[in-house]
This record gives sequence, structure tokens and C-alpha cells, in this order.
Amino acid sequence: MSDMLDVIKPKSDQLNADDLIGGPITIKITGASVKKGTEQPASIFFEGDNGKPYKPCKSMMRVMVKAWGNDSQKYKGKSMTLYRDDKVKWAGAAVGGIRISHMSHIPEAITMSLTESKSNRKPFTVQPLAVSDVKPISDDEYAKLQSGISNAATEHSLIEIKNAIADQGPRMSLDQKNKLQELYKKQLDTVKNVPFPGD
Repeated sequence: MSDMLDVIKPKSDQLNADDLIGGPITIKITGASVKKGTEQPASIFFEGDNGKPYKPCKSMMRVMVKAWGNDSQKYKGKSMTLYRDDKVKWAGAAVGGIRISHMSHIPEAITMSLTESKSNRKPFTVQPLAVSDVKPISDDEYAKLQSGISNAATEHSLIEIKNAIADQGPRMSLDQKNKLQELYKKQLDTVKNVPFPGD
């Protein structure tokens, strides 16, 4: 094996912030479980999770309870958009974390005060997610993104493709996003020393 990408992936039994470096994802929940007394008591399973459920932090659990109620069994079939927030801190250092930006089955935006640190609380807002507007990316559209990456001849071209991928992020599964991210990194290594036309 010669591909370094396969060995730098975080070994984890859950969705983590690094999985969302490529952009946000919209998930459809297939089930949920709660185990009291554990560090991460809630596990949110979703279509295409590949055995890596979303385990929300306490702040995001509070958001889910506010929006959907405390019966996690009723979350099945609902959807939400998750994104990486680089400002999330752990032990005082910004390490990044997962946040919820949109949720289905809420009539209007929800704003609530969440704890950022022991002495600081800030308002956090979740917007309604119109599920009917979230259509999975088609095979042809996905193939065009793959082709765009493979055919990019310069870093500049790759950046343009990366922006297009970010726009389509909510329509892709986590597996689709990961495959594009791996393809992007490989192509970047190939073209990173190619000068921009006119330089």
C-alpha cells in the first residue's frame, strides 16, 4: 500500500469534525439510542453512516430536545444539516467540532443560549430545513464533479472545483464526500507545482 490517505484517517466509531472538512452534510435519521452514564450518551444513526453515528455534544443535544422533544425514538425520519465549526474549543484550544445548522420539522428558526465556556453563554440559531429542497445529487452530477477534479490541470482549477463541491455538499452522502475529498487530495499532489497560466 502506498496511499498515505488510508493511514491518516482518524480511527473512530463516530462521525467527527474532520469528516466534515469538505463541507456540511444533510443526514436523514434512521434511529437513535441513549445510554445514560456514558461520556457521549446519545448516538444518532443516519442513512450512509457506515457504522459511524453522530454523537452530539451536550449543547447540540439541548438543541435537538428543544426542536424535536426528548423522545429520541421520534427522531427517526427527520433530517438535519451538520457542519464543522473550527472555533469549538476543548481544554482551551480550538480543535473544531460538529454543529447543527438546519433541522427539519420545525416551523421557524430556533435561537437559544448555549454555554461556550464556564463564564460565557452565546445565542445559537438553527434554521428550518425544507426536506423537499434537499434532493440527493444525481449520478451524472456526481460524475461531473469527479471528472472535474481528475481533469484539473492547476491548483487554481482545483479551487474552483472545490467551491462547486462545497455548494453541493448538503446533497451528498458522507461516503460520496469522502471519496471526492480523497480524489481532490491526490490531484492536488499532482498539480501543486504546475504554474497558473500566464505566470
